Amino acid sequence: MRRRAERVLWGALALLCVGLLMAAGTGWWAVDHYTSKVNRVPHAFPTDVPPGERPSAAKGGQTFLLVGVDSRSDLPTTGTDAKAAPWKPGAQRSDTMMLMHLPSNHATAYVVSLPRDTWVKVPGHGRSKLNAAFSWGGPPLLIDTVQRLTRVRVDHLAVIDWSGFRKLTDAVGGVELSVAGGPAEHMNGAEALEYVRERKDLPRGDLDRTHRQQNYLRAVLSKVLSGDHLTSPLRTKRLLDQLTATISVDDRLSDTQLRDLLWDSRGMRASRMVFMNAPVDRTATVGGQSVVLLDDHGSAALWKALLQGTMADYVREHRVDRLKPVVQ
Repeated sequence: MRRRAERVLWGALALLCVGLLMAAGTGWWAVDHYTSKVNRVPHAFPTDVPPGERPSAAKGGQTFLLVGVDSRSDLPTTGTDAKAAPWKPGAQRSDTMMLMHLPSNHATAYVVSLPRDTWVKVPGHGRSKLNAAFSWGGPPLLIDTVQRLTRVRVDHLAVIDWSGFRKLTDAVGGVELSVAGGPAEHMNGAEALEYVRERKDLPRGDLDRTHRQQNYLRAVLSKVLSGDHLTSPLRTKRLLDQLTATISVDDRLSDTQLRDLLWDSRGMRASRMVFMNAPVDRTATVGGQSVVLLDDHGSAALWKALLQGTMADYVREHRVDRLKPVVQ
């Protein structure tokens, strides 16, 4: 009787192990299947940068450039749903630009917004607003401009247009966003897009607008990372369908790297992420254009922290234009 009970017990354990392996295999197949579907941006990085202008890689992590494109095309331009080219001269401007630094432990992330009106040197074009770089030269010129500004290497690129933005928001069931410090409002894709694009009626204009963009990104990540999207197979499939349909990444980000990134970030929570604006000196008018002038000293300290992997120290020791943390 005892031997029979032991056989039943070992049989049950064996079935449990097989079940876990099957579940893990199914989950890995899903990740493998969908990462292979992600649309790649070809030739995303600059190739003719002089040796003295080539940036250094950040220590202890990776840096991503996240770009939201204000496309003039009536057709999708990013993701597997793209029906038009991701970039044509003068047809798109980068309306949103964020540097996201992921430390090697993937316990948190630091997101730094670069205002679209930041007055910078654009290689080959003199000084202009930062968002003009994408319009003139697409991803390579934007990455080159950002790298020369920060002296930090951009490891990877992710791009989404406004069509994809609306679809992604609706795919997660909408988001809850606070307007003017009031209670959170539930917004669908069209409403959230209007929320992140508003700036004329905001007290600090583009700077408040970037915080809205950060607030939106945090709201989406909160739903994806802490909701039931990653525990329900059906919801996960729908989410992955929409992610691959709307977002494009650079062609240097391999399927293996993308899978590793997803796996390593599984324990991250949006509430641990730090969102901030690049240090700004003031706004000004140059040649009839309203521009944003960065604080050279404060920016230098930030870029150094990004490069050396000391962002936690930077945030603790400096006055930061930071998005208010989530109350736990």
